[in-house]
Amino acid sequence: MALRNRGLAALAFFAALAVVHTWPLAADPGGYCRNDNADTVLNEWILAWVAHALPSQPLRLFDANIFYPESNTLAFSEHLLVPALLVAPLAWLGASPVLAHNVAVLLGLVLTAASTAWVVTRWTGRTDAGLLAGTVAAFNVNLLTRLAHVQAVHAEFLPLALFALDRLLSAPRARHAIALAGAFVLQSLVSGYLLVATLLSLSAAALVRWREWTRPRARRTAWRLAAAGGLAIVMLAPFLAPYIDVRASHALVRSVDEVLRYSAGWRNWLGAPSHLHAWWNGALGVEADYLFPGVVALALAVLALWRRRAWTDARTRMLAAVALVGFVASFGPAFPPYRWAYEALPLLQGIRGAARLGYLTILATGMLAGFGLARLAETLARRGRASWVAPVAVLLIGLANLEAWRAPVGYVRYDGLSPAYSVLAGEPGAVVAEFPFPGPIAIAENAPYMLASTRHWRPLVNGYSGFMPASYVGHSRALVTFPSDEAFAMLEALGVTHIVVHEARLPDARAVLARDPRVRLIARIDGVAVYRRRPAPSAQRPAP
Repeated sequence: MALRNRGLAALAFFAALAVVHTWPLAADPGGYCRNDNADTVLNEWILAWVAHALPSQPLRLFDANIFYPESNTLAFSEHLLVPALLVAPLAWLGASPVLAHNVAVLLGLVLTAASTAWVVTRWTGRTDAGLLAGTVAAFNVNLLTRLAHVQAVHAEFLPLALFALDRLLSAPRARHAIALAGAFVLQSLVSGYLLVATLLSLSAAALVRWREWTRPRARRTAWRLAAAGGLAIVMLAPFLAPYIDVRASHALVRSVDEVLRYSAGWRNWLGAPSHLHAWWNGALGVEADYLFPGVVALALAVLALWRRRAWTDARTRMLAAVALVGFVASFGPAFPPYRWAYEALPLLQGIRGAARLGYLTILATGMLAGFGLARLAETLARRGRASWVAPVAVLLIGLANLEAWRAPVGYVRYDGLSPAYSVLAGEPGAVVAEFPFPGPIAIAENAPYMLASTRHWRPLVNGYSGFMPASYVGHSRALVTFPSDEAFAMLEALGVTHIVVHEARLPDARAVLARDPRVRLIARIDGVAVYRRRPAPSAQRPAP
């Protein structure tokens, strides 16, 4: 009962931190949002699509409604399966995609902190060490500046995977192999980036556990690890297959030069746009991919590794290896071995933002900081200062939060979707195109159209994702000229049945379409006009 109460208290503590660090999001989670960032809107749409498709068409989950008539369009970006499942009940009850996304963000922060705290508490035997580790793992400048990327904050299974690996290497039993496979699969079903990050972490952690590979049970350990890997591959195969198909059909491979542009430099590792560190971040000129773990976390991590005993402790050695691999991987192709791994591992060829792998260092540093706090508490107790332990722990946890604190966060208001889109929900067989139609350079302007499609889920020619198919470029050449004859010819070729026009952005279209016999207005609400397109005469069926 005491353990359960401590666990619930830790959850409450991290929930309070999530509210504080993202304030004022919790004050109005259905109204505040970061929809000024197209990636936020993309992720809102993905969460809504998964909740929509799983009950109705689970075998066609990846055939999302964007970039019509392409297939497997969900595989152009992350599928976000785990966070989508966590908030799917909200979608089924009628909550907006914005509310579901914001709840997913808050849950991710809480769960990442809680799982890290649980592991470090188990490893050190100290609750305060776990609370500090959880604080650094979730409430750091990296994650708190990436709230648009809901997948980033859902790293809750990575510490559990390290915990399961430790148990498997210490006692190679079947149940430990199953636990390792389960944690790895669940983390991989959050994000492709986290799949790669978890794989790198487990590989580095296993390599530095050399003693387990030289003991008499080494063969049994190897077999259990192989079984865990095989089980994970089987479980992930249905979710990896669409990405493999898209890679083959669309040549979806990130070039080395592209990866280099999104890799970290030394400034990123000092970047920290919190209130406390803003002065030096401004001097550095860092604007994204902040990777500074914090002075408190670094100091305590150094304390944890300072003594020789730390290097004989398998767990701290594992965490040091994870921190190192995250650090060097974040530099991408600027670190020569990354280029070799890129050529050898197809998974890396799908990763563009190598800087994001630096989160591994922040996570491992936070967990090592927990060990450092445990060492500090031990030292104080040994010197007769046991009464100092609790206030010192509170002070250090408070300082770690202060180093990351940047609230209030700037949000924009979400005012809902136009009721005009509900008309499309009642149009069976509809295929939709929205105008103005953005060209390739402005493709992110399609994100609001995708969010609006959650009202009807009809196939949509528009789209925005982590990858732009060549077909979109071809379609846009004609569709950007709407309402020209060239655009109507393309609509005919694509089989578009319904057109949505945002009249304030196409001020001349209303008068033109009013005289055009090829369309018929079926709704106009607050400047959003919905037209049913009449097929060209040659495409109409003859009268019986």
